[in-house]
Amino acid sequence: MSRKDLYESPDYYLADELLTEEHKLIRSTVRDWVKKEVSPIIEDYAQKAEFPKHLIKGLGEIGAFGPTIPVEYGGAGLDYMSYGIIMQEIERGDSGIRSTASVQGSLVMYPIYAYGSEEQKHKYLPKLATGELMGCFGLTEPDHGSDPGGMTTNFKDAGDHYILNGAKMWISNSPFADIAIVWAKDESGKIRGLIVERGMEGFTTPETHNKWSLRASATGELVFDNVKVPKENLLPNISGLKGPLGCLNQARYGIAWGALGAAMDCYDTALRYSKERRQFGKPIAAFQLQQKKLAEMITEITKGQLLVWRLGTLKNENRATPAQISMSKRNSVETAINIAREARQMLGGMGITGEYPIMRHMMNLESVVTYEGTHDIHLLITGLDITGEEAFK
Repeated sequence: MSRKDLYESPDYYLADELLTEEHKLIRSTVRDWVKKEVSPIIEDYAQKAEFPKHLIKGLGEIGAFGPTIPVEYGGAGLDYMSYGIIMQEIERGDSGIRSTASVQGSLVMYPIYAYGSEEQKHKYLPKLATGELMGCFGLTEPDHGSDPGGMTTNFKDAGDHYILNGAKMWISNSPFADIAIVWAKDESGKIRGLIVERGMEGFTTPETHNKWSLRASATGELVFDNVKVPKENLLPNISGLKGPLGCLNQARYGIAWGALGAAMDCYDTALRYSKERRQFGKPIAAFQLQQKKLAEMITEITKGQLLVWRLGTLKNENRATPAQISMSKRNSVETAINIAREARQMLGGMGITGEYPIMRHMMNLESVVTYEGTHDIHLLITGLDITGEEAFK
């Protein structure tokens, strides 16, 4: 079941003028790839609850894996505005496909680049950049989601290797990942990062089934039963929660841009439908309540576009704070969820079918609003930042 992808991105405040020619070229490259490779097949894969693994090679070719990683390690050496634009275009196609790219770039390649040894960088990054190796990120546990510091996964020194035990849950890419960046406590209770490779004895990745959301993305667990991890697989240059949280900042930044892509796709679909669908002798776009919906959608999208552009500028200058990234992630996802719901109503019964992308976006966004920090936790991060009072505990 495939409709022609007629997507045109809204730009009510001429925000394109804030982008360079290189940014626009990157965007058109990724947009063309999504229209050709993702849009025609994504509804079928979402209905089947299957990840389209054949897209991995293409994601590598368009630079979706670690675009900001320096060229010497196989990355594209692009700026953060480019990274955001790439995520926006991919999530416009599907949040699950963007999740795959986000995890690979922000949660696997970034910690190896930022916290790893030169040997680790040269060993893993070039193959991760092409998709020859795929990775996942193990932080969340069955009993520790918003409070990762409570993790129980741990490792002990056993001479020339470590012994790793524990489990992680809700892990994107885990069923097919070749490596996992796993955060675990050492014997002193300090959180450290380990590179765990598929094939290590006692390491399994059971798949999570029966999801109503991110159905075209593979999710699973990471289970460690006395896994022997070589000492050279420890990330040497970080300890404590700031390690995984630094990775989450990268991922949240990508989501801030990405979720707006889903919002723009829903708006674009609803706008086009409203001009074609006739009731009571005229297009439904001519009715006040439908115009109200569309006007509010484009207003929120425009605000979001300016927010992520400014955030991208700050990120390029290495001035974006974790709290600023938090605000943008939460705002973009909330905007997208509200727009998806309104757009679905505008399409009436057609809105729930796979003939249009809206219901798929709606369901996907229910995961995006929860992962990489829930909506409520991001509000409390902003609250802490402006009041100095911590409401988590």
